[in-house]
Amino acid sequence: MAREAVKPSRPPRVLVIAGSDSSGGAGIQADIKTVTMLGGYAMTAITAVTAQNSIGVQGVEMLSAEFVTQQINSCLDDIGADAIKIGMLGSHEVAAAVANRLESWSGAIIFDPVMVATSGAALADAETIEGFARLMELCTLVTPNLPELAALIGQPVDSAESIYEAAALLAKRHDCHVLAKGGHSGDAASGDRVIDRLVAPVGSVRSFDHHRIDTRHTHGTGCTLSSAIAVLLGHGQRLDHAVRLARQFTLAALENAPGFGAGNGPMGHQAVRTGPSAGQGFNS
Repeated sequence: MAREAVKPSRPPRVLVIAGSDSSGGAGIQADIKTVTMLGGYAMTAITAVTAQNSIGVQGVEMLSAEFVTQQINSCLDDIGADAIKIGMLGSHEVAAAVANRLESWSGAIIFDPVMVATSGAALADAETIEGFARLMELCTLVTPNLPELAALIGQPVDSAESIYEAAALLAKRHDCHVLAKGGHSGDAASGDRVIDRLVAPVGSVRSFDHHRIDTRHTHGTGCTLSSAIAVLLGHGQRLDHAVRLARQFTLAALENAPGFGAGNGPMGHQAVRTGPSAGQGFNS
């Protein structure tokens, strides 16, 4: 007697709006790897194509705001999405177009406000950063590192108190959660620990910390973390659990970096063990 095929559970659909990294370490390439490794279905709306590697960014070609919107429409109007992750936008026009398109979308939106590449190359000018304000109004979570947080809030963040105050102000101003990532912290109180602070619009905070990993292979950490949070929210995780599990995945990818490149090399997404079903393995 023939056995009836078991229909697999549907993976969460994640639309990533970001730039392409030719070397595969960050951007759309890191996003796709992360979403796939964590059991999601990745779709993309590419905002820019970059020529870059572990040493730096050698060139950037921007796509038009109209074409970025067309890509978003192609995905949402047919397949749909359970979560959206936004990374590099590259221009004020693209930021405005994305905000216009997502204004009527009610699902989870994770925004990694990319301004500077790991190598130090600028990926957003002042006008583009100004355009982030309207986009943050639509977001579930914004994930700035400390230099990005300082730029968004317009004040220095050089101590644990100032980091919390800036994140709380940003969260209240835009009615979204803010994950202030502490990897760039020079605060002596942090020592050899990296502390990330998840701040709610009402000002409550939850801290996550880990031992600082001594490695130069950090290309794509922000992309990986934000995409991991997006797909985990798509799996139905609560926001704080999604952040905790996404940090675990990102740390594992850092620890399993293949050692490629002469500069800030890529992480090892493919080496992270998430079990036979990543979606089922991230339900605790």
